Amino acid sequence: MEVVLVRHGETEWSRDRRHTGGTDIPLTEPGRRQAAALREVLEGRRFELVLSSPLSRALETCRLAGLGDRAEPDPDLVEWDYGEYEGMTTAAIRARRPTSATDSPPGHPSRHRFQSGRVSRILAVVRPSYSP
Repeated sequence: MEVVLVRHGETEWSRDRRHTGGTDIPLTEPGRRQAAALREVLEGRRFELVLSSPLSRALETCRLAGLGDRAEPDPDLVEWDYGEYEGMTTAAIRARRPTSATDSPPGHPSRHRFQSGRVSRILAVVRPSYSP
């Protein structure tokens, strides 16, 4: 089995290196071109399953890459909830709270705990025989 992972095209926040989690930021024009360029890269490949974050930037990336009609939105593919860090740069986070920008935002579960749960659920969808 082969799994192909594709990240959405550029958004204003990703371009500006701002942490983007659940805020539904649309693709920029360069992001749309990046997504459209995937069409040629993925052309001719046969996919059994196409999953996408339900956020517009991911769904539009799927559509522009030629897979939008097959994309199944899955909430486990929404990016990590940055909480009060949402929209901030790493430098701004460190200035506000001198710690690692990858630490969990106050009041949120650890990144590891969050990711391990959702990764297990996605793997169970992609490979039904998977058992953590």
